[in-house]
Amino acid sequence: MTQTGWTPTGSPRTGHLAHTHRSAAPLDPVVRRMRALRADLPARDGIAVFNRVYLTVTEEISRLIAHDGFADPRAAATLDVLFAERYLAAVEAASAGRRPPGCWRPLFQYRRHPGVRPLQFALAGINAHIGHDLTLAVVDSCRTLGCEPALLERDFDRVGDTLALLEERIREELMPGPDLFEVADPMTHLLASWSLDRARDASWSAAKVLWQLRELPGLAQEFTDRLDAGVGLVTRCLLTPLSVPD
Repeated sequence: MTQTGWTPTGSPRTGHLAHTHRSAAPLDPVVRRMRALRADLPARDGIAVFNRVYLTVTEEISRLIAHDGFADPRAAATLDVLFAERYLAAVEAASAGRRPPGCWRPLFQYRRHPGVRPLQFALAGINAHIGHDLTLAVVDSCRTLGCEPALLERDFDRVGDTLALLEERIREELMPGPDLFEVADPMTHLLASWSLDRARDASWSAAKVLWQLRELPGLAQEFTDRLDAGVGLVTRCLLTPLSVPD
């Protein structure tokens, strides 16, 4: 699996997912890798901030899959593993001195900036992961499962509902204090400029477009590159330093 794009291989089946297909890998391997990152990274590191909240939602999705909380647990597991692996691949690329996708690059560049608040790191990571990685993970999942995006929509929405609850938890835990709600606080304006629901809707629309372009690999790659760059621009805006270091 490539890090920033994909190459169509054949035409998938339509209709219900084929039950003869090999079951999706469990979420345990990606959960273990996120836990290892949590143990290795300094708590204030921007990647560590995002990793903590993403680990929480991945553990919750794993629990829901185990208790039949999805329309198709196998499809949900496939989507979530491929989704998580794109984030982990970006971390591994940066650690090895390679360039991660453009959507993630600002977070790695600003991860230790003292003027960026933890809440910004968390939201910037969510933006990069949903705006870019989720789009490609949907396409990857359709190719793996041999289905059209429409058959993943219910589970996509279920994952999105879990992410929405996560966003509420992030805001509760990482809010800097009551002064956040003052009109003059830049964080108030920053939070108002970004919406998880809009990011999720845009990701789903982009996935459907990219799926339709699967027989046009050159155009599909151009679309993917532009998606990566556009999401990266929003990530960079979310990481605008809001305080002056001492």
